[in-house]
Amino acid sequence: MIKQQLQLYFIMGSNNVATSDPLEVLEEALHGGVTCFQLREKGPDALVGDEKQRFAEACKALCQQYQVPFIVNDDVDLAIAVDADGVHVGQDDETAKSVRERIGKDKILGVSVHNEEEMRTAIAVGADYVGMGPVYATSSKADAKPVSGTVLIREMTASYPDLPIVGIGGITAANFAPVLTAGAAGVSLISAIASAEDPYGAARQFKDAIQQEVQLS
Repeated sequence: MIKQQLQLYFIMGSNNVATSDPLEVLEEALHGGVTCFQLREKGPDALVGDEKQRFAEACKALCQQYQVPFIVNDDVDLAIAVDADGVHVGQDDETAKSVRERIGKDKILGVSVHNEEEMRTAIAVGADYVGMGPVYATSSKADAKPVSGTVLIREMTASYPDLPIVGIGGITAANFAPVLTAGAAGVSLISAIASAEDPYGAARQFKDAIQQEVQLS
């Protein structure tokens, strides 16, 4: 089930949307076909405190309408407060082991990994999926790691076929196919949808292209 939910994984914070209401962007993306949503409220002008929680609750409500998992990036307290479907953590955040203990076994746990050692650790603590990248150069994260391409995805899929991998970083409609061909369960996007003039159309284009790619493989 989780593998199908990861096919088109949208990541957004309120500050990733420059000209529109972020909730409108999220609803358009959900309507367009995103299969999972992660709230990543970080960086300049990010919401904090009660305002952040209200925004998270509104995002969760939209996700529920479309029966799409609602994941919170890094902020475990917030995830617990709004009863999110899961938490995603990076290597510099709270440890995945601690997060799993806090959220319990029934919630989704995602972990960002960049090598085989981190992959093995994620498996050991019971991660439900891992995010791997940046596959391509990205401007969405100021602290992004060096570009990794698809080689690591291919290697880790071959070695650990039971743990779904999501490719992240610089993914567009023009370059997503090699990520899936390498074995990823899906692709995660920020600016390709959040910054699109037509978020619905962008999500629908990805959804249709991904389904076509999956049918061909």
